[in-house]
Amino acid sequence: MTTQPFGDISRETLDRSDDITYSTALEMGISEKVVRQIWLSNKEPDWMLDVRLKSLDIFQKSKMPTWWPSLEKLDLNSIYYFGKPEGSGDNKSWDDVPDAIKSTFDRLGIPEAERAMLAGVWAQYDSEVVYHSLRQELQDQGVIFEDMSVAIHSHSDLVRSHFMRAVPPSDHIFAALHGAVWSGGTFLYIPAWVQIDAPLQAYFRMNMKSGGQFEHTLIVIEDGASAHYIEWCSAPKYGTASLHAGCVEIYVGNNARMRYSSVENWSVDTYNLNTKRAIVEKGGSIEWVGGNLGSWVTMLYPCSILKGDDSRAMHFGIAFANEWQETDTGAKVIHIGKNTSSEVVSKSLSKNGGASIYRGLIDIKKSATGAVSKIDCDGLILDSRSRSDTIPDIRVQTDDAIVAHEASVGKINEDTLFYLMSRGILETEAKTMIVRGFVSPLLKELPLEYAAEMNVLIGMEMEGM
Repeated sequence: MTTQPFGDISRETLDRSDDITYSTALEMGISEKVVRQIWLSNKEPDWMLDVRLKSLDIFQKSKMPTWWPSLEKLDLNSIYYFGKPEGSGDNKSWDDVPDAIKSTFDRLGIPEAERAMLAGVWAQYDSEVVYHSLRQELQDQGVIFEDMSVAIHSHSDLVRSHFMRAVPPSDHIFAALHGAVWSGGTFLYIPAWVQIDAPLQAYFRMNMKSGGQFEHTLIVIEDGASAHYIEWCSAPKYGTASLHAGCVEIYVGNNARMRYSSVENWSVDTYNLNTKRAIVEKGGSIEWVGGNLGSWVTMLYPCSILKGDDSRAMHFGIAFANEWQETDTGAKVIHIGKNTSSEVVSKSLSKNGGASIYRGLIDIKKSATGAVSKIDCDGLILDSRSRSDTIPDIRVQTDDAIVAHEASVGKINEDTLFYLMSRGILETEAKTMIVRGFVSPLLKELPLEYAAEMNVLIGMEMEGM
């Protein structure tokens, strides 16, 4: 067995599209007809159609936001909202996955990652989950790791009681759009006191030209349980806009621990407008570890609602904006319970005219006495054309709270660069080493194999310096 858990990743590998036949590919644009066809294709219960139609109504009455990066070139009527590859399905054996799809995930190294270190693996291609597995010992403990389209039937009451409760369709226009057209995604349920040490992974791949992916991830961690879920994303390059507007809802029980790691490496065609939110009960903790690269525009602000007393949230994020790219990322933490704590650490890089923006919210409610929050934002600008901004929003409604915010922005230290080059290291390689050192505190939060892969992706972004 190879010790490398992923394939031979390169920009050519990630940007390459596949010649896929779709058994179900709906017309472009969003309408009630399209929503009903998605519902029928997934054979969903009636209550889900109600959710979809109510979400569609909210979407049609909503307006595009104007406070974040420009979305004027995103034409929502020129997106395919559903595409089911021919022969796909929720396969339990890798051998059953259609060859054309399997070759893509083989190139990306998903089977090797599963054999090397994962407790479970799950893969989605466009709108359809094509494969998932879970170790038998976890199944025996009552762990559920399923395609959402399956879980709404096999675990209907549990799914229905949580579905779009943390992120209601009324939250914003893309939450409403998601509620109307979602397809695929993960349902992960960890029973009380079950501890999972090895990561569970999901991999999302968009292939359809001008396509959209709207997976729904629902994670329920019962009291005293713990888990680590890792999400990887990629898409080919076509030269036309594509859209990713997934949704992640996490419910963390009393004294439970959840770590959610995500590396989103879309193509430059992609608008990444994802919504992620966790509700944390008494003594529970949520950790978000995120890397955002590649997409044309990213707006992503994972949110932690610290509902219970003594609950905690940690947000660690890396964003890399290259030429023509704008990454508007950050974190939101809402303190409600007593003695809650949060920490936000953000690292951003800008190159070739790219723009990296940290946008964050710390909201400490009147009830959150004893709250402590710390925010640390560092930006590294790699040339004179790029920019980095920090836009914090801090709201404190109690006198019994401690909040610290620190932000810095700078460029590569010329003395450090000179020292490395004087030791025979080429300038590009020296700059890459400095960048990797800059983000290394956050890469340490990923498992070793994933941190190594993230290093590869950062090296690819540094090419041409």
